[in-house]
Amino acid sequence: MSTLNLPMVVPTKKAWNHSRVIGQKRPLLPKHVWAIRVQLELAGTVSDLALFNMAVDSKLRGCDLVQLKAADEPRISVALP
Repeated sequence: MSTLNLPMVVPTKKAWNHSRVIGQKRPLLPKHVWAIRVQLELAGTVSDLALFNMAVDSKLRGCDLVQLKAADEPRISVALP
Protein backbone atom coordinates (compact mmCIF):
# COMPACT_ATOMS: atom_id res chain seq x y z
CA MET A 1 0.00 0.00 0.00
CA SER A 2 1.22 3.43 -0.82
CA THR A 3 0.85 6.42 1.43
CA LEU A 4 -0.73 9.44 -0.24
CA ASN A 5 0.65 12.87 0.53
CA LEU A 6 -2.40 15.06 0.85
CA PRO A 7 -2.12 18.85 0.93
CA MET A 8 -2.49 20.52 4.31
CA VAL A 9 -5.94 22.04 4.89
CA VAL A 10 -5.77 25.55 6.33
CA PRO A 11 -9.03 26.95 7.76
CA THR A 12 -9.99 30.36 6.39
CA LYS A 13 -11.75 31.59 9.53
CA LYS A 14 -11.68 30.73 13.22
CA ALA A 15 -14.12 28.28 14.77
CA TRP A 16 -17.22 29.76 16.42
CA ASN A 17 -16.15 28.46 19.85
CA HIS A 18 -12.51 29.54 19.60
CA SER A 19 -11.19 30.69 23.00
CA ARG A 20 -14.46 29.84 24.80
CA VAL A 21 -14.73 27.64 27.83
CA ILE A 22 -16.45 24.43 26.85
CA GLY A 23 -17.53 21.45 28.88
CA GLN A 24 -19.54 21.04 32.04
CA LYS A 25 -20.75 24.23 33.70
CA ARG A 26 -20.83 24.95 37.41
CA PRO A 27 -24.08 24.02 39.19
CA LEU A 28 -26.58 26.68 40.16
CA LEU A 29 -26.38 28.02 43.68
CA PRO A 30 -29.54 27.86 45.81
CA LYS A 31 -29.90 31.66 45.63
CA HIS A 32 -29.89 31.47 41.82
CA VAL A 33 -32.54 28.73 41.85
CA TRP A 34 -34.79 30.82 44.08
CA ALA A 35 -34.22 33.92 41.94
CA ILE A 36 -35.33 32.00 38.84
CA ARG A 37 -38.39 30.67 40.69
CA VAL A 38 -39.38 34.18 41.78
CA GLN A 39 -39.00 35.53 38.25
CA LEU A 40 -41.15 32.74 36.84
CA GLU A 41 -43.81 33.33 39.51
CA LEU A 42 -43.87 37.07 38.83
CA ALA A 43 -44.11 36.46 35.08
CA GLY A 44 -47.09 34.17 35.65
CA THR A 45 -45.72 31.33 33.53
CA VAL A 46 -47.13 28.43 35.49
CA SER A 47 -46.07 25.69 33.09
CA ASP A 48 -42.49 27.00 32.94
CA LEU A 49 -42.37 27.18 36.72
CA ALA A 50 -43.66 23.63 37.03
CA LEU A 51 -41.08 22.33 34.54
CA PHE A 52 -38.29 24.24 36.27
CA ASN A 53 -39.27 22.88 39.69
CA MET A 54 -39.45 19.35 38.31
CA ALA A 55 -36.05 19.70 36.62
CA VAL A 56 -34.40 20.98 39.78
CA ASP A 57 -36.06 18.40 42.02
CA SER A 58 -35.23 15.47 39.73
CA LYS A 59 -31.79 16.82 38.67
CA LEU A 60 -32.57 16.63 34.96
CA ARG A 61 -30.00 17.78 32.44
CA GLY A 62 -30.85 20.52 29.97
CA CYS A 63 -30.93 18.15 27.00
CA ASP A 64 -33.48 15.97 28.83
CA LEU A 65 -35.58 18.93 29.95
CA VAL A 66 -36.14 20.39 26.49
CA GLN A 67 -37.88 17.16 25.45
CA LEU A 68 -40.47 17.40 28.26
CA LYS A 69 -43.83 19.11 28.20
CA ALA A 70 -46.10 19.97 31.10
CA ALA A 71 -48.50 17.20 30.01
CA ASP A 72 -45.73 14.60 30.44
CA GLU A 73 -45.71 14.99 34.20
CA PRO A 74 -48.98 13.81 35.76
CA ARG A 75 -48.03 14.99 39.25
CA ILE A 76 -47.98 18.67 38.23
CA SER A 77 -50.98 20.23 39.86
CA VAL A 78 -51.09 23.98 40.13
CA ALA A 79 -53.75 25.94 41.98
CA LEU A 80 -54.48 29.04 39.95
CA PRO A 81 -55.73 32.12 41.83
